[in-house]
Amino acid sequence: MGISVMPNALRNGFGNAAAVLAAWGLLLLLAATPGHAADTAFQQYLQSLWPQAQQAGVSRATFDAAIRGLEPDLSLPDLAVSGRPGRAPQQPEFVQTPADYVRESSIARLAVRGKKLLSAHRATLNEIERQFGVQPAVLLAIWGRETDFGGYKLPHDAIRVLATQAYVGRRKDMFRGELLAAFRMLQGGIPRAKMRSSWGGAMGLTQFLPSEFYKYAVDFDGDGKIDIWNSIPDALASAGKQLAGKGWERGERWAYEVRVPPGIDCTIAQPAHVMPIGEWLKHGYVPAYGRRLSPNELKQDASLLLPEGAYGPAFLTPKNYYVIKDYNFSDLYVLFVGHLSDRILDARPFEKPWSKSTQLRTEQVETMQRTLTERGLYKDKIDGKAGMLTRAALGAYQKAHGLALDCWPTAAVLADMQRRK
Repeated sequence: MGISVMPNALRNGFGNAAAVLAAWGLLLLLAATPGHAADTAFQQYLQSLWPQAQQAGVSRATFDAAIRGLEPDLSLPDLAVSGRPGRAPQQPEFVQTPADYVRESSIARLAVRGKKLLSAHRATLNEIERQFGVQPAVLLAIWGRETDFGGYKLPHDAIRVLATQAYVGRRKDMFRGELLAAFRMLQGGIPRAKMRSSWGGAMGLTQFLPSEFYKYAVDFDGDGKIDIWNSIPDALASAGKQLAGKGWERGERWAYEVRVPPGIDCTIAQPAHVMPIGEWLKHGYVPAYGRRLSPNELKQDASLLLPEGAYGPAFLTPKNYYVIKDYNFSDLYVLFVGHLSDRILDARPFEKPWSKSTQLRTEQVETMQRTLTERGLYKDKIDGKAGMLTRAALGAYQKAHGLALDCWPTAAVLADMQRRK
């Protein structure tokens, strides 16, 4: 980093020789600190991107302006900085319990606003559905979750975020591509001031990464430009096109809440265990609120989701569930968006409430995942997230050791693992 405050002995021209030498020594010491070296290396890294940026159609003037004076933001999550432990992404969907994340007060507030917006933008939303097949309430729910219908102002400069993640993030290759796409956005005339983002570089009312901006963003209001930051039609249509591009099934639901039969084996609640919904119902699963399903719905393939293990609501999840998850890779995110889309049209909450279970810390879940991996029960990422595969592996561990089967990471199961080492 640059030195902005000069020692008094130098600034004023006073002091004895020893003070001057000491001051210069301080400057030399600061100049040699790892932070300064890192900034130099960061600038060298950015300069190394010029050939790729040029191939992408970015001018030298645009490139130089984008990186001028840029410093890495080492406060961001998901970095792998030498000499300090990496900090996992602290998105709410990865650190809160379902009850905390899918909070009734938040859902109810957004649903009221969503109903008003559904009425206000009915014609636009209907046309988006006609073109892309995505229901209006789903698009409104994404907008509500991502930016509180535009009320939440994204805190970061996208170029700085993407440059930092490309330089010292845990997914460098992915973010390097996003940074180059962001340079293209600047070249295309999008003002830098408009490009505010999340910690992961997503922008606009419905949160688009730069690469997805080029794949899916559309000018839906017909003004000759794509504006996912201020144009509601552009932002919602772009989200609709993105969901369609990821495989959204026109007119189908995101999930079905169900009552589970007594004594189910919670380890089957994972994407690989798939049956037609009609078969699930034959095995004793009952749609919540006595919902009647059409013949086409009964034919849909679905897997079982138990987001809180044996506690809380249960869901049968067809393809559209996983399409939303591809938009944001979190079960809690999908549950929030899906349930909010339902609540915009129907005031009823989940039939079965969430429990009061607690969520272990990220490092504790990582410890569990390592133990499960060592025992051959888990083959996915060590990421501290109690996702579907982690919950299923925990259930397998519980069955193997005669523990109560709930497929949920608890302090009791962690203690059992530690005793058996």
